[in-house]
Amino acid sequence: MADAGGAPPAAARCGVVAIIGAPNAGKSTLVNALVGQKLAIVSPKVQTTRTRLMGIALAGPAQLLLVDTPGLFAPRRELDRAMVAEAEAAARDADIRLLLVDSARAALPDTLPGAAGAPAWLVLNKVDLVAKARLLPLAAELAAAHAFARVFMISALTGDGVDDLREALATAVPEGPWLFPADQLTDAPQRLLAAELTREQLFLQLGAELPYASAVLPESFETRPDGSVLIRQQILVERESQRAIVLGERGRRIRSIGEAARAAIGEALGTRVHLFLHVKVMPGWAENPSVLRALGLRPGARR
Repeated sequence: MADAGGAPPAAARCGVVAIIGAPNAGKSTLVNALVGQKLAIVSPKVQTTRTRLMGIALAGPAQLLLVDTPGLFAPRRELDRAMVAEAEAAARDADIRLLLVDSARAALPDTLPGAAGAPAWLVLNKVDLVAKARLLPLAAELAAAHAFARVFMISALTGDGVDDLREALATAVPEGPWLFPADQLTDAPQRLLAAELTREQLFLQLGAELPYASAVLPESFETRPDGSVLIRQQILVERESQRAIVLGERGRRIRSIGEAARAAIGEALGTRVHLFLHVKVMPGWAENPSVLRALGLRPGARR
Protein backbone atom coordinates (compact mmCIF):
# COMPACT_ATOMS: atom_id res chain seq x y z
CA MET A 1 0.00 0.00 0.00
CA ALA A 2 1.00 3.65 -0.28
CA ASP A 3 2.72 5.17 2.74
CA ALA A 4 1.20 7.91 4.86
CA GLY A 5 2.50 10.53 2.46
CA GLY A 6 0.78 8.91 -0.49
CA ALA A 7 3.93 7.61 -2.20
CA PRO A 8 3.59 4.38 -4.17
CA PRO A 9 5.43 1.24 -2.99
CA ALA A 10 8.79 0.30 -4.43
CA ALA A 11 7.41 -2.64 -6.43
CA ALA A 12 4.57 -0.64 -7.92
CA ARG A 13 2.22 -1.75 -10.66
CA CYS A 14 -0.08 0.39 -12.80
CA GLY A 15 -2.29 -0.40 -15.73
CA VAL A 16 -5.35 0.63 -17.73
CA VAL A 17 -8.35 -1.67 -17.50
CA ALA A 18 -11.09 -1.01 -20.06
CA ILE A 19 -14.53 -2.24 -19.05
CA ILE A 20 -16.55 -2.87 -22.19
CA GLY A 21 -19.82 -4.57 -22.96
CA ALA A 22 -23.41 -4.10 -24.05
CA PRO A 23 -25.55 -1.26 -22.66
CA ASN A 24 -26.85 -1.93 -19.15
CA ALA A 25 -24.39 -4.75 -18.47
CA GLY A 26 -23.39 -3.00 -15.24
CA LYS A 27 -20.10 -1.37 -16.28
CA SER A 28 -20.60 1.82 -14.26
CA THR A 29 -21.73 -0.14 -11.21
CA LEU A 30 -18.57 -2.27 -11.45
CA VAL A 31 -16.29 0.78 -11.67
CA ASN A 32 -17.95 2.23 -8.58
CA ALA A 33 -17.60 -1.09 -6.74
CA LEU A 34 -13.92 -1.49 -7.61
CA VAL A 35 -13.09 2.09 -6.61
CA GLY A 36 -15.21 1.85 -3.47
CA GLN A 37 -17.03 5.12 -4.12
CA LYS A 38 -19.64 6.35 -6.56
CA LEU A 39 -18.05 8.04 -9.55
CA ALA A 40 -19.99 6.87 -12.58
CA ILE A 41 -23.71 7.56 -12.80
CA VAL A 42 -26.08 4.60 -12.97
CA SER A 43 -29.73 4.10 -13.85
CA PRO A 44 -31.98 1.21 -14.87
CA LYS A 45 -32.11 2.60 -18.42
CA VAL A 46 -29.68 1.45 -21.12
CA GLN A 47 -27.00 3.69 -22.63
CA THR A 48 -26.70 5.84 -19.51
CA THR A 49 -22.93 6.23 -19.97
CA ARG A 50 -21.95 8.53 -22.84
CA THR A 51 -18.25 9.24 -22.34
CA ARG A 52 -15.20 7.51 -21.00
CA LEU A 53 -14.73 7.99 -17.28
CA MET A 54 -11.69 6.75 -15.41
CA GLY A 55 -11.96 5.52 -11.85
CA ILE A 56 -8.70 5.03 -9.96
CA ALA A 57 -8.46 2.18 -7.46
CA LEU A 58 -5.59 1.00 -5.27
CA ALA A 59 -5.08 -2.71 -4.68
CA GLY A 60 -1.93 -3.55 -2.76
CA PRO A 61 1.04 -2.25 -4.77
CA ALA A 62 -1.12 -1.70 -7.85
CA GLN A 63 -2.94 1.34 -9.15
CA LEU A 64 -5.82 0.30 -11.39
CA LEU A 65 -6.99 2.83 -13.97
CA LEU A 66 -10.53 1.62 -14.59
CA VAL A 67 -12.14 3.03 -17.71
CA ASP A 68 -15.93 3.00 -17.77
CA THR A 69 -17.12 3.09 -21.38
CA PRO A 70 -20.36 3.63 -23.28
CA GLY A 71 -22.10 0.41 -24.26
CA LEU A 72 -21.44 -1.30 -27.57
CA PHE A 73 -24.49 -0.95 -29.81
CA ALA A 74 -25.49 -0.13 -33.39
CA PRO A 75 -25.17 3.68 -33.67
CA ARG A 76 -27.66 5.89 -35.49
CA ARG A 77 -26.82 9.50 -34.56
CA GLU A 78 -23.47 11.27 -34.48
CA LEU A 79 -23.79 11.14 -30.69
CA ASP A 80 -24.14 7.34 -30.88
CA ARG A 81 -21.17 6.99 -33.23
CA ALA A 82 -19.01 9.12 -30.94
CA MET A 83 -20.09 7.03 -27.93
CA VAL A 84 -19.17 3.72 -29.60
CA ALA A 85 -15.89 5.21 -30.80
CA GLU A 86 -15.09 6.15 -27.17
CA ALA A 87 -15.58 2.54 -26.08
CA GLU A 88 -13.44 1.17 -28.87
CA ALA A 89 -10.68 3.73 -28.28
CA ALA A 90 -10.60 2.80 -24.59
CA ALA A 91 -10.22 -0.87 -25.51
CA ARG A 92 -7.33 -0.09 -27.87
CA ASP A 93 -5.47 1.81 -25.13
CA ALA A 94 -5.97 -0.81 -22.41
CA ASP A 95 -3.54 -3.22 -20.79
CA ILE A 96 -6.47 -5.51 -19.91
CA ARG A 97 -9.94 -5.64 -21.43
CA LEU A 98 -12.84 -6.73 -19.24
CA LEU A 99 -15.83 -7.84 -21.28
CA LEU A 100 -18.74 -7.48 -18.88
CA VAL A 101 -21.76 -9.63 -19.69
CA ASP A 102 -25.18 -9.58 -18.10
CA SER A 103 -25.60 -13.22 -17.04
CA ALA A 104 -29.36 -13.01 -17.47
CA ARG A 105 -28.98 -12.01 -21.13
CA ALA A 106 -25.66 -13.66 -21.97
CA ALA A 107 -25.01 -11.90 -25.27
CA LEU A 108 -21.50 -11.44 -26.67
CA PRO A 109 -20.35 -9.06 -29.41
CA ASP A 110 -19.21 -10.68 -32.65
CA THR A 111 -15.76 -9.17 -32.24
CA LEU A 112 -13.91 -7.78 -29.23
CA PRO A 113 -12.62 -4.23 -29.73
CA GLY A 114 -9.08 -3.46 -28.75
CA ALA A 115 -5.52 -4.50 -29.44
CA ALA A 116 -4.94 -8.22 -29.81
CA GLY A 117 -1.98 -8.00 -27.44
CA ALA A 118 -4.14 -6.90 -24.52
CA PRO A 119 -5.68 -9.93 -22.79
CA ALA A 120 -9.45 -10.10 -22.62
CA TRP A 121 -11.18 -11.37 -19.49
CA LEU A 122 -14.79 -12.48 -19.43
CA VAL A 123 -16.71 -11.16 -16.42
CA LEU A 124 -20.19 -12.55 -15.89
CA ASN A 125 -22.15 -9.96 -13.94
CA LYS A 126 -25.48 -10.10 -12.11
CA VAL A 127 -24.89 -13.73 -11.10
CA ASP A 128 -27.28 -13.19 -8.20
CA LEU A 129 -30.09 -13.15 -10.78
CA VAL A 130 -29.22 -16.50 -12.40
CA ALA A 131 -29.61 -20.02 -11.03
CA LYS A 132 -26.22 -21.34 -9.87
CA ALA A 133 -26.65 -24.56 -11.85
CA ARG A 134 -26.76 -22.46 -15.02
CA LEU A 135 -23.63 -20.39 -14.39
CA LEU A 136 -20.84 -22.88 -15.14
CA PRO A 137 -22.37 -24.10 -18.42
CA LEU A 138 -23.05 -20.48 -19.37
CA ALA A 139 -19.45 -19.47 -18.64
CA ALA A 140 -18.13 -22.38 -20.70
CA GLU A 141 -20.47 -21.53 -23.57
CA LEU A 142 -19.45 -17.87 -23.67
CA ALA A 143 -15.75 -18.57 -23.15
CA ALA A 144 -15.76 -20.83 -26.20
CA ALA A 145 -16.73 -17.88 -28.41
CA HIS A 146 -13.50 -15.91 -27.78
CA ALA A 147 -10.04 -16.60 -26.42
CA PHE A 148 -10.59 -15.19 -22.92
CA ALA A 149 -7.55 -15.33 -20.67
CA ARG A 150 -9.67 -15.59 -17.50
CA VAL A 151 -13.32 -15.89 -16.48
CA PHE A 152 -14.93 -14.33 -13.40
CA MET A 153 -18.42 -14.45 -11.95
CA ILE A 154 -19.53 -11.41 -9.97
CA SER A 155 -22.38 -9.24 -8.84
CA ALA A 156 -21.23 -5.64 -9.07
CA LEU A 157 -24.36 -4.55 -7.22
CA THR A 158 -23.94 -6.80 -4.17
CA GLY A 159 -20.12 -6.93 -4.29
CA ASP A 160 -19.99 -10.72 -4.64
CA GLY A 161 -16.72 -11.66 -6.39
CA VAL A 162 -15.58 -8.03 -6.80
CA ASP A 163 -12.69 -8.35 -4.32
CA ASP A 164 -11.37 -11.43 -6.16
CA LEU A 165 -11.52 -9.56 -9.46
CA ARG A 166 -9.71 -6.55 -7.98
CA GLU A 167 -6.94 -8.74 -6.56
CA ALA A 168 -6.51 -10.56 -9.87
CA LEU A 169 -6.23 -7.25 -11.74
CA ALA A 170 -3.65 -6.03 -9.21
CA THR A 171 -1.31 -8.91 -10.04
CA ALA A 172 -1.94 -8.75 -13.80
CA VAL A 173 -1.34 -5.07 -14.62
CA PRO A 174 2.22 -4.20 -15.69
CA GLU A 175 4.99 -3.21 -13.31
CA GLY A 176 5.56 0.51 -13.33
CA PRO A 177 5.07 3.76 -11.41
CA TRP A 178 1.66 5.03 -10.41
CA LEU A 179 0.35 7.75 -12.72
CA PHE A 180 -1.86 9.53 -10.17
CA PRO A 181 -1.59 10.49 -6.49
CA ALA A 182 -2.74 7.82 -4.04
CA ASP A 183 -5.79 9.82 -2.95
CA GLN A 184 -7.07 10.68 -6.45
CA LEU A 185 -10.19 8.74 -7.47
CA THR A 186 -10.76 9.93 -11.04
CA ASP A 187 -9.20 11.98 -13.82
CA ALA A 188 -12.51 13.66 -14.72
CA PRO A 189 -12.83 17.43 -14.07
CA GLN A 190 -15.26 18.28 -11.27
CA ARG A 191 -17.45 20.34 -13.60
CA LEU A 192 -18.05 17.30 -15.82
CA LEU A 193 -18.73 15.05 -12.84
CA ALA A 194 -21.28 17.58 -11.63
CA ALA A 195 -22.98 17.65 -15.04
CA GLU A 196 -23.12 13.86 -15.06
CA LEU A 197 -24.81 13.78 -11.65
CA THR A 198 -27.47 16.17 -12.95
CA ARG A 199 -27.94 14.00 -16.03
CA GLU A 200 -28.40 11.00 -13.75
CA GLN A 201 -31.45 12.73 -12.32
CA LEU A 202 -32.87 13.19 -15.83
CA PHE A 203 -32.65 9.42 -16.26
CA LEU A 204 -34.16 8.71 -12.86
CA GLN A 205 -36.95 11.28 -12.85
CA LEU A 206 -38.10 11.55 -16.47
CA GLY A 207 -39.87 9.17 -18.85
CA ALA A 208 -38.35 6.41 -20.90
CA GLU A 209 -37.38 8.40 -24.01
CA LEU A 210 -36.73 11.96 -22.85
CA PRO A 211 -33.31 11.36 -21.22
CA TYR A 212 -31.94 10.22 -24.59
CA ALA A 213 -33.14 13.46 -26.17
CA SER A 214 -31.43 15.58 -23.51
CA ALA A 215 -27.94 16.56 -22.43
CA VAL A 216 -26.40 18.58 -19.59
CA LEU A 217 -23.73 21.13 -20.48
CA PRO A 218 -21.56 22.71 -17.77
CA GLU A 219 -21.61 26.50 -18.11
CA SER A 220 -19.66 27.68 -15.06
CA PHE A 221 -18.04 26.17 -11.97
CA GLU A 222 -16.83 28.64 -9.35
CA THR A 223 -15.40 28.06 -5.89
CA ARG A 224 -16.59 30.82 -3.57
CA PRO A 225 -14.62 32.39 -0.68
CA ASP A 226 -16.59 30.38 1.89
CA GLY A 227 -15.57 27.10 0.19
CA SER A 228 -18.93 26.43 -1.40
CA VAL A 229 -19.27 25.93 -5.16
CA LEU A 230 -21.49 27.87 -7.55
CA ILE A 231 -22.48 25.77 -10.56
CA ARG A 232 -24.52 26.75 -13.60
CA GLN A 233 -25.65 24.07 -16.05
CA GLN A 234 -27.71 24.02 -19.22
CA ILE A 235 -30.12 21.19 -19.99
CA LEU A 236 -30.51 20.73 -23.73
CA VAL A 237 -33.63 19.21 -25.28
CA GLU A 238 -34.71 18.84 -28.89
CA ARG A 239 -38.28 20.21 -28.82
CA GLU A 240 -40.34 22.77 -26.94
CA SER A 241 -42.68 20.01 -25.73
CA GLN A 242 -39.68 18.32 -24.07
CA ARG A 243 -38.72 21.57 -22.37
CA ALA A 244 -42.19 21.70 -20.84
CA ILE A 245 -41.77 18.16 -19.49
CA VAL A 246 -38.40 18.94 -17.89
CA LEU A 247 -39.81 22.09 -16.29
CA GLY A 248 -42.98 20.38 -15.10
CA GLU A 249 -46.12 22.06 -13.86
CA ARG A 250 -45.15 25.39 -12.28
CA GLY A 251 -41.50 24.33 -12.42
CA ARG A 252 -41.94 21.43 -9.99
CA ARG A 253 -39.96 18.89 -12.04
CA ILE A 254 -36.92 21.07 -12.63
CA ARG A 255 -36.87 21.95 -8.92
CA SER A 256 -36.97 18.26 -8.01
CA ILE A 257 -34.17 17.50 -10.46
CA GLY A 258 -32.12 20.39 -9.12
CA GLU A 259 -32.60 19.47 -5.47
CA ALA A 260 -31.57 15.85 -6.01
CA ALA A 261 -28.63 16.81 -8.22
CA ARG A 262 -27.47 19.45 -5.73
CA ALA A 263 -27.43 16.89 -2.92
CA ALA A 264 -25.54 14.33 -5.04
CA ILE A 265 -22.97 16.88 -6.23
CA GLY A 266 -22.49 18.19 -2.69
CA GLU A 267 -21.84 14.67 -1.41
CA ALA A 268 -19.39 13.96 -4.23
CA LEU A 269 -17.48 17.22 -3.76
CA GLY A 270 -17.69 17.30 0.00
CA THR A 271 -18.91 20.89 0.12
CA ARG A 272 -22.02 23.05 -0.11
CA VAL A 273 -23.29 23.49 -3.66
CA HIS A 274 -25.35 26.26 -5.24
CA LEU A 275 -26.80 24.78 -8.44
CA PHE A 276 -28.65 26.75 -11.11
CA LEU A 277 -30.29 24.94 -14.04
CA HIS A 278 -31.98 26.25 -17.13
CA VAL A 279 -33.48 24.41 -20.09
CA LYS A 280 -32.73 25.28 -23.70
CA VAL A 281 -34.33 23.91 -26.86
CA MET A 282 -31.71 23.01 -29.47
CA PRO A 283 -33.04 20.85 -32.33
CA GLY A 284 -30.45 18.36 -33.57
CA TRP A 285 -28.02 18.87 -30.70
CA ALA A 286 -27.03 15.17 -30.95
CA GLU A 287 -25.55 15.89 -34.39
CA ASN A 288 -23.83 19.14 -33.36
CA PRO A 289 -20.01 18.74 -33.13
CA SER A 290 -19.55 21.66 -30.73
CA VAL A 291 -22.10 20.23 -28.31
CA LEU A 292 -20.53 16.77 -28.47
CA ARG A 293 -17.09 18.23 -27.76
CA ALA A 294 -18.53 20.08 -24.75
CA LEU A 295 -19.83 16.73 -23.52
CA GLY A 296 -16.32 15.29 -23.68
CA LEU A 297 -16.81 13.32 -26.91
CA ARG A 298 -14.86 13.40 -30.15
CA PRO A 299 -17.25 13.95 -33.07
CA GLY A 300 -16.08 12.58 -36.38
CA ALA A 301 -14.32 9.62 -34.74
CA ARG A 302 -14.91 6.43 -36.68
CA ARG A 303 -14.68 2.78 -35.82
